[in-house]
Amino acid sequence: MTTLLATVLDAHGGLARWNQFSTMTAHLAQGGALWGLKGKAGLLDAVDVTVGLRDEWASHAPFGSDGRRSRFTPDRVSIEDAAGSTIEELVDPRASFQAHTLETPWSDPQLAYFAGCAMWTYLNMPFLLAYPGVETQEIEPWRDGDMVWRRLQATFAPGIATHSRIQTLYVDADGLIARHDYDVEIAGSTPGAHFLSDYVDVSGIKVPTQRRIFPRRPDGRPMPEPLVVSIDLSAITLS
Repeated sequence: MTTLLATVLDAHGGLARWNQFSTMTAHLAQGGALWGLKGKAGLLDAVDVTVGLRDEWASHAPFGSDGRRSRFTPDRVSIEDAAGSTIEELVDPRASFQAHTLETPWSDPQLAYFAGCAMWTYLNMPFLLAYPGVETQEIEPWRDGDMVWRRLQATFAPGIATHSRIQTLYVDADGLIARHDYDVEIAGSTPGAHFLSDYVDVSGIKVPTQRRIFPRRPDGRPMPEPLVVSIDLSAITLS
C-alpha cells in the first residue's frame, strides 16, 4: 500500500471501520446536461441508491414510475417491477455500448448500467482502491496557483466495471479526495473532472455530499461548462 493511499484511507475513516459495513444507501438529487443528452431527462432526478461494499452491485429506486427498480452487476443489468419481476435486462451490458459517443441515446437498461457502475464506484471510494485487482501509485502533484494537490493514480483490473481502467484522485491537505478524473469509456471515452465537497461523517466514515462533474481538457484542466452531472446526497446510511 502506498504511503498516500494509507493517508487517504485513514482520512476517510480507516479500512478497519469501513470493513464493518456491507452496504451504503443514499438519497440522490441529480441534474446536469448528461441525462437529457441521453434521452433520459427526469428519470433519476430524485432516487435512492444502495450499493454493495463487497461484491459489485447497485440498485436505484424508483427507476421511473410504477415502483420499478434497477439492479446492476458487471455481467447483467435488469429493471424490475414492484413485485420483483424482470421487465428488461441486458446480459454482458458493457458490450452494448460499443461505438457509442457522448451523444448516443441510452435505453433504460443502459442507463441502469451507467448509473449503477458510476454510483458503485463513487460510494466505494477511496476504499475501493485497497481491493484486490486495484493498483495505485502516487504521481506528480497538481498545482493551480497557490493550491497543490497530491495525486494518486489507480489502475483497475478488467473484471471491475468502472468508468475507465486508469483513474486519478486528487488529495487535499486533509487527505480527502477533492477531485476524481476518469474517461467514461461507454460514452466515447469522454474525459471528466469530478469535484467532491461538503463531507459529512456517516458512522465514522467521511462521505462527500456534493459532486459536480465537468468536461476535462487535454491539459487536465476542467472546462467551466457545461455541468455534465450534479449529484447531491442526503440520508446516507451504512449497514
